Amino acid sequence: MPSDQRFATDGLAWTLGWYAGARHCASPNFGARPAGAVLDLVLLHSISLPPGVYTGDAVERLFTNTLDWDAHPYFQTLRGLEVSAHFLIRRDGALWQFVSCEDRAWHAGASSFQRRDNCNDFSIGVELEGLEGDTFEPAQYVGLRTLLRALSEQYPLRHLAGHSDVAPGRKIDPGPGFEWHRLSDVASQLNLELPGG
Repeated sequence: MPSDQRFATDGLAWTLGWYAGARHCASPNFGARPAGAVLDLVLLHSISLPPGVYTGDAVERLFTNTLDWDAHPYFQTLRGLEVSAHFLIRRDGALWQFVSCEDRAWHAGASSFQRRDNCNDFSIGVELEGLEGDTFEPAQYVGLRTLLRALSEQYPLRHLAGHSDVAPGRKIDPGPGFEWHRLSDVASQLNLELPGG
């Protein structure tokens, strides 16, 4: 079995929007999706806390409102922020889930995609542990490919975009270090449109 298909992707892999192939760490930062929302977009982000630090549990603590604001000077700039994503892919490829895909995670902010505003309403947010301008690890691409396959079996996905594509001028993640071409084959297999495609 190819390495990017190491998790089961049959119907039993999902329970109420929670993926069995991920470690679950429920965030309180979510809301209901609008009635009739069609989940057709996977939105990629990058995150590390503090920026450029790839160890520890600060991202998980941020998403669960348990971050110690005094633990690092940078955290003061985030004080009181309530954010989340559906998934986080760590540098080693480990997959975490914070919000059910059936719910609306708080990851995109002010955003627009194909003349539709409020991307949180119709997207699944995936954070890659990394820094804008830095590169990402091979294990993260493997994990992302696996996740895209699983999501595509559960939801009517049609598009894959970066935060920078839906909030230009405000956001630059996942950044120039993200190698979109590494997803070309799986995007073609799953009929997903990549940025610029």
